[in-house]
Amino acid sequence: MESTLIVNRYIEKTKGETNMTQHNRRTFLHQLGLGTLGLLAADQVSAALAQAPKIKAGQIGTRHAHASGKVGTMRKFTDLYDVVGVVEPDLDRRKELENTSAYKGVKWMTEEELLNTSGLQLVCVETAVKDLLDAAERCIDAGLHIHLDKPAGEDFKQFTRIVNKAKKQELIIQMGYMFRYNPGFRVLFKAASEGWLGNIHEAHGVISKTVGQSTRNTLAEYKGGTMFELGCHLIDSLTVFMGAPDKVTPYVRHTYPDRDNLADNIIGMFEYPRATATIRSSLMEVEGFRRRQMVAVGENGTITIRPLEAPIVEVTMAKDTGDFKKGSHLIEVPKLGGRYDGDFLELAEVLHGKREFPFSYQHDLTVQKAILDASGY
Repeated sequence: MESTLIVNRYIEKTKGETNMTQHNRRTFLHQLGLGTLGLLAADQVSAALAQAPKIKAGQIGTRHAHASGKVGTMRKFTDLYDVVGVVEPDLDRRKELENTSAYKGVKWMTEEELLNTSGLQLVCVETAVKDLLDAAERCIDAGLHIHLDKPAGEDFKQFTRIVNKAKKQELIIQMGYMFRYNPGFRVLFKAASEGWLGNIHEAHGVISKTVGQSTRNTLAEYKGGTMFELGCHLIDSLTVFMGAPDKVTPYVRHTYPDRDNLADNIIGMFEYPRATATIRSSLMEVEGFRRRQMVAVGENGTITIRPLEAPIVEVTMAKDTGDFKKGSHLIEVPKLGGRYDGDFLELAEVLHGKREFPFSYQHDLTVQKAILDASGY
């Protein structure tokens, strides 16, 4: 199969990785920058795969915050995916969801039924975070590609074992970090890949919001709190354009210790040989979505993405470089449909052998280690 050949080449490229060198990171970024900022359009993908059979897919779990978005996106792309069923053992939860747009008309299954469905290729793992890794490992053991939502659990040894099993079987693990296909971040990734900013010596990300006590109680189950829950998205992006940090230092604060033990205000400091970066996340910022941002500062210029969705991108350059003109400018970026469109459009092309999957096993391990370090584990 053509898809097997593509995955084999990808496996060979990532064998023995221990860290991402500058050369490999540039190659990685160039892969991300294919086409117009690497963004795929549904009609283009559908045309490219017009003769290809639909990908048989299912979902395990509905309790992850992104679960409805993932199954809804696959069901939207009817030319690409055949969603055969969803696993949710809690009957009350099923009843709660059965008339929502994302789940209306789905076939509810047991996990055993789903994993034994003839021709099944892909499973989205969308359980509560504490159950993600166990479900993911069962899927990999069944020989299936997975879309694994974030973050990849609290047990780094188990995640490493899952990654090694996937690598041995030439299976894709697509992590659910939500800015990989964001058009604003694609501008940043392309600029980094082309070296337009020069040496990036500073980066700063913020991803915050406000949550109620019920959500606080749920998140308090995890030692990593808001960095584990939200900061993970920006840590993934930071690793794309900066590579693996040499050292990560967490600064963890609990705002309401008399109410709960939630780590609700965290800064992670990421150290590199010639750069430093910070990621901040809190759960008490009024209208926090408006100030979500990523800033990359290089010797030749600066890119600011704020807010992150729908992204507004400002570029400031010392001189004309690449696609950027001297001075400060707002950059028009293409619209990406739904938040998760890019994930499933790319995955369809990858599974049909039309493009290589750019996120290596080592990248995901590097990201997960940085998340745990920045979250105070």
